[in-house]
Amino acid sequence: MKSRWYKDAVVYQIYPRSFCDSNGDGIGDLRGIISKLDYIKDLGVNAVWLSPIYKSPNDDNGYDISNYRDIMDEFGTMADFDEMLKGMHERGIKLIMDLVANHTSDEHEWFVQSRSSKDNPYRDYYIWRKGRGKNGKKPPNNWTSRFGGSAWQYDEKTGEWYLHLFSKKQPDLNWENPAVRKEIADICNFWMDKGVDGFRCDVITYISKEKGLPNGKFNPIMCGDEHFVVGPRYHEFIHELNQNSWSKYDSYTVGESTGITFEKAPDCIAEKRQELDTIFGFEHMCTDMYMEVIPHKFKLSRFTKVLSKWQTLPEGCWNTLFLENHDQPRSLGRFTGDYGDNRYEAATMLAVAMQMQKGTPFVYQGQEIGMVNCKFRDEDYLDVMARQVFSIASKIPFGKAIARACLAKRARDHARTPMQWTAGENAGFTSGKPWMMLNPSYKTINVEADLKAGEKSIFAFYKRLHAFRIGNEIIKNGDFVPLDLTNNSVFGYTRSCGGKTLLVVANFKNKKATYSLPANLAKGRAVISNYGGSTLSAELDLRPYEAAVFEIEK
Repeated sequence: MKSRWYKDAVVYQIYPRSFCDSNGDGIGDLRGIISKLDYIKDLGVNAVWLSPIYKSPNDDNGYDISNYRDIMDEFGTMADFDEMLKGMHERGIKLIMDLVANHTSDEHEWFVQSRSSKDNPYRDYYIWRKGRGKNGKKPPNNWTSRFGGSAWQYDEKTGEWYLHLFSKKQPDLNWENPAVRKEIADICNFWMDKGVDGFRCDVITYISKEKGLPNGKFNPIMCGDEHFVVGPRYHEFIHELNQNSWSKYDSYTVGESTGITFEKAPDCIAEKRQELDTIFGFEHMCTDMYMEVIPHKFKLSRFTKVLSKWQTLPEGCWNTLFLENHDQPRSLGRFTGDYGDNRYEAATMLAVAMQMQKGTPFVYQGQEIGMVNCKFRDEDYLDVMARQVFSIASKIPFGKAIARACLAKRARDHARTPMQWTAGENAGFTSGKPWMMLNPSYKTINVEADLKAGEKSIFAFYKRLHAFRIGNEIIKNGDFVPLDLTNNSVFGYTRSCGGKTLLVVANFKNKKATYSLPANLAKGRAVISNYGGSTLSAELDLRPYEAAVFEIEK
């Protein structure tokens, strides 16, 4: 029986390539993670989500898998993995793997066989179609890749096209084929039999495509979404995978939820559905972006209205809480504006604002020391999506300048610069040449410096926050009530359970703010504060980025 352990967990996400390098080749690896297990334990988290570590040619940093049952050469061996997993479990830390099941690498043996001939048994593992036009040299439809350009690649050997919703080296699997679905269930069982505790399911909402693969309606950026995002057989496929794998273990699954709105979420995560346990809702991450790409000014009320809405998921549904991951830029600056000398206050304020809500919090590596975005030159971007954006933009008047402005705010590379351990050589990440540029901020922003910062240690504050949160019934199951969703300076809400109430206030501005409270919330004591000495009154005078949790007196 599933214990739903994730409802009282804090998850730390590791991007292995950028976390810690043990052998000096400039690439993070499993032995590097092993060397930092005590650090992770000390942070007070009780689960780790590991971005892909499977065998891969690395066209998309491991999200293009060539062997689901082996470890990427740069990361180590299966023996290293077993040692890492054992070390996590000995420290009370669960492990969530990344499941990439919408597509494989074009170097996976399935695809090598699939493209070898039209009558190969693996041909139907992928989505092949004849082209349009004279000699079939036009793509089968107008669908576009998420990385830009057509979602189809012509294959000379068999004279047909294969679908790739991402890079051309990431061909989409054909989930209509029962053999493919069995393969995915067997892969999940392989890892959970080894002791893995669950999966984060990459672009899982893309697995079911509309029969006939019709043209998408016109869209200047991306076409075809309505025919494959939460497609016609999506629920059937996920339920089947749950029954054939996940439900047999005390597991946790969280889906990357592109296309799943708040209204659709219960159909995807309600416990009675027996599909996914949770999803990452991205609506709040779009409140400062047009079409998820073009930046526009952050407005707190727009942000808090979305967060508060997701707090009202019906009984039997569970939420996730996050501001950063490997696909998102850093949260400092993005959601706080210019924090100046108040980086500690801004970083800890964001932690309080998010982690006191109902749901499972996710902390991305470096977030716990307040890492920030990097200033890249065009040639510094390594991400396949950024390179594709520049390639397309260069063909449009002023396109490169627009792309440059967007990527400065939105690029995935911001989150992928190496972890900053020290102010020493290569930020203590590696003794060799790092696989990608270091953020110059490592000279002042690093683990070593933060741990020595005393009252201004962001790490220490996160640690206290996790200790306060885990096992706290009010935070786990308490009612959530927002206070003023029109306020563009302060996010305030209460959490109540068993006759007890916590008041949470977070000033998102780098200036003082006054916040009025109803009389029944005006008396109590601070149990968490990023300033220390926070006091409660009907008219709260909050300092720049001040955040506090008060236990209300009845």
